[in-house]
Amino acid sequence: MNLRKVKATDNATLAAIISSAFDDYDAPKRGTVYSDPTTDDLYTLFQTERSVLWVAEINGAIVGCCGVYPTPELPANYAELVKFYLNKTARGLGVGRALMEQCTQSAIELGYTHLYLESLPQFSNAVSIYEKQGYQLLDHPLGESGHTSCDIWMVKELG
Repeated sequence: MNLRKVKATDNATLAAIISSAFDDYDAPKRGTVYSDPTTDDLYTLFQTERSVLWVAEINGAIVGCCGVYPTPELPANYAELVKFYLNKTARGLGVGRALMEQCTQSAIELGYTHLYLESLPQFSNAVSIYEKQGYQLLDHPLGESGHTSCDIWMVKELG
């Protein structure tokens, strides 16, 4: 497995991985990253200051991604853990854990004190992983992600 930063040539493959995850879990498409127009051009999105998107490859094939992003209106020094998706072949192999650990380290290096995330009940397997990684449930969203269908909100203090 190899982790690297996103390239412009990754856009179509990553958008397909994200879309297929929503199909695999029958998750809502409106008000989520599925319908977010930035999903088709993640390379440009992650040119934003204090952001990074990590791409996971196995044998040279892209199998997933996860990033850190300064979502508007988050509290000071909070970033959002975003675009965390794996294709079917990469699930259960430790790829998600590696991506999450890399993003946590990147968030610290970028000067953040907390990581926030939003999820859906359909991704309950991921939510249990977040809890094991130290994320705590919140009773309300933070920031302005625009993902109005997400109803699970979590935060982790870094450091």
